[in-house]
Amino acid sequence: MNTRTLTRATAAATAVAALLALTACSSKATDGDTDGEKNAGGVKTGEGVSGKTINLGVLTDMTGVYATLGKSVTQAQQLYVDQTNADGGICGHQLKLTVRDHGYDPQKAVAAYTELEPKVLGFAQFIGSPFVAAVKQRVDGDKGLVLPQAWSANLLGSPYVRVIGSTYDLETINAIDFLMKEKGLKKGDKLGHVYFEGDYGESALKGSKHMAAKAGLTVVEQKIKPTDNDMTAQVSALKKAGVKGVVISAGPRQAASLVGVAAAGRFDVPVIGNNSAFAPQLLATQAGPALEKNYYVASPTLPIGADTAAAKKLVADYKKAHPKDSLDNGVVAGWTAASVFGEALKKACEDKDLTRDGVGKALLTLDAFDSGFGVRQDFTDPKAPSSKESVILRPDKKATGGMKVVREPGAAQAARGYTAGS
Repeated sequence: MNTRTLTRATAAATAVAALLALTACSSKATDGDTDGEKNAGGVKTGEGVSGKTINLGVLTDMTGVYATLGKSVTQAQQLYVDQTNADGGICGHQLKLTVRDHGYDPQKAVAAYTELEPKVLGFAQFIGSPFVAAVKQRVDGDKGLVLPQAWSANLLGSPYVRVIGSTYDLETINAIDFLMKEKGLKKGDKLGHVYFEGDYGESALKGSKHMAAKAGLTVVEQKIKPTDNDMTAQVSALKKAGVKGVVISAGPRQAASLVGVAAAGRFDVPVIGNNSAFAPQLLATQAGPALEKNYYVASPTLPIGADTAAAKKLVADYKKAHPKDSLDNGVVAGWTAASVFGEALKKACEDKDLTRDGVGKALLTLDAFDSGFGVRQDFTDPKAPSSKESVILRPDKKATGGMKVVREPGAAQAARGYTAGS
């Protein structure tokens, strides 16, 4: 996997704050329709709608720690755009994606948002919880819909930044519920949690602590940086503490190291990761056998290899478009987000209001959207994620996309009674 050195969280926060101060007063682009102007069909349009084109932004990671995810998400979204345009577009308009690679660098992420925001109707992709959080206040003022590939509970509350699927805290509650019901973790046990410093990891940690309090567990924390790729010290500490299961809220490389080191040291406990802590390419590495034996992943939807008509069609279409690229759940995430944005655009067109405000209001009417991957998404409440359910997956090199379902979509009792972000 292609990675680059990331800045430490404190430095990143400082850089983001400084860049925001420089760019918060940036001027709007003037090309495109004037906000509130009506086109020939009587539909109001504004920023991001120019002539017969709806411009959407993509802020992704093609060269950093989530390069594999970013590539899959972006290619799936371009596939959605190509197919939609071939079918006549939406509201008489063709869709266009403008892509910027921020490489999981905070300065590049904020700069890319500043560049594209005046030119697009909204963003079908924005990878990186800390970066989305850094511009969240600006998004609320700009009113351009952002559908992030990020699941931090800190992103909730805005009518314009909408998390698709369960947030990391809810996902972690569901993950621990699986360990307790299926993998022998019980009241009185110690649970290890290895997590990235910052928005993602700390959101997941809230879920661990909530579930631990409900179930009588003790959480043994191991905070790491995104630049920490060798989990030997963490495994040693968790083994010494006597944990009976481990949650990892980090990237694919850290998960592979954790599981591989544990197997080599005969530390035989189940490990479960959040949805962004796996890439099927890992199954071809030395850690592959250990991942297939002892690793699980909590996901907001069924995997790309699911036995549904929608999944099978997406697999066939994606393979045709990208025959040399691997299938993974980033394809599902990208396709789902593009589909959600498309549904909001269609509803806004029906309401004769294709402005940013009109698209945001249109999304609020979607209460049971399913892109074909098993989980219905409800966008009527900006203070809540669109779902509290998770699917539990297991790595399997024989499965399409490298993952198979071991528990169907569902929400733990502790998740159903939990308010995300609390």
